[in-house]
Amino acid sequence: MKKYRKQRPTGSPFTRVAQVFVAAARKWRLTESHGSRGICCEDDRVRGQTMGPKLVRTNQFRFLDKAMMIDNDDAMRKSRNPWKLCSLNQVEEVKLLLRLIPIWVSCLMFCAVITQLHTFFTKQGSTMSRSLGPNFQVPPAALQSLVGLTILIAVPVYDCVFVPIARKLTKNPTGITMLQRIGIGLFVSILNMVVAGIVETARVNTTRKHGLIDTPKAVIPMSIWWLLPQYVLTGIGDVFTIIGLQELFYDQMPEEMRSIGAAAYISIVGIGSFVNTGIISVVQMISSKHGKEWLGDNLNRSNLNYFYWVLAGLSAINLCVYMWISSAFEYKKVEGYDEISEGKELEMEGYSDVRV
Repeated sequence: MKKYRKQRPTGSPFTRVAQVFVAAARKWRLTESHGSRGICCEDDRVRGQTMGPKLVRTNQFRFLDKAMMIDNDDAMRKSRNPWKLCSLNQVEEVKLLLRLIPIWVSCLMFCAVITQLHTFFTKQGSTMSRSLGPNFQVPPAALQSLVGLTILIAVPVYDCVFVPIARKLTKNPTGITMLQRIGIGLFVSILNMVVAGIVETARVNTTRKHGLIDTPKAVIPMSIWWLLPQYVLTGIGDVFTIIGLQELFYDQMPEEMRSIGAAAYISIVGIGSFVNTGIISVVQMISSKHGKEWLGDNLNRSNLNYFYWVLAGLSAINLCVYMWISSAFEYKKVEGYDEISEGKELEMEGYSDVRV
């Protein structure tokens, strides 16, 4: 306990973000060619703390650059007013946050898809043959454990097999970039819904073939293991997108907001569930107006496969939007680092960081 080092809080990181917007708004008329006397590059970090990286100035969100421009009033002051003049590092930290917001939004559809794991996938399994041996019935919700098992297998395979192969092709130390990893997971989610729609179509056809449409609790002669592919694809999608998001939101967040980055990436899962609820409400409203609800209480008379096709279509559109957003994304750039591939760790001046 005596050797434990305590770091005193230096204020809320949200205050630093607010200061940039306020300072930029107060100098909205100022430009580098008119009224500006340079930019503020001073290091405003507290002495005694671990020195974080000095960020390189970027061209995105140029309207925030006004916050670091020095005007005549700033030049006359003995001390800097943080609500009127911000440092270059502070402005670039806010830009990092703004770049992550579109990525956050474009991944909500992925989480809407994986929500089916806990709802309709389980409901499908409850109508199928679950016998495993003479006296045992597999609980339909137990198949969710297959997702965790898939992740346990897929992560070592990704690190030991996929990354070395991809590294030879891309010359990137991490094989593929974080955004590419997320994009692959988004594509897997589309494939997941296509497979789920095909399996559900086969289940409905089997139900009609045996005349069990009007018997909601009937067990149809179709094994629950038909659902295995969609559970496995859910796990593979998590390995790419969820872990990729975790890496991205930790690596690209400002030093003082990395814990918030972890909360931000996991919040996608919760908000994605609300998105899924909204999609279900819209589908129910539209389908009921045309005479038959796709998602009724009796799954044998419903058209759950149509709902899966809708999710696949929306996921495809979302992937296109994500690709457009990611094509304009700029990774964090740190002063003093050579141009190297993303994810390679270096040590410099007593601290380590990632140069992207």
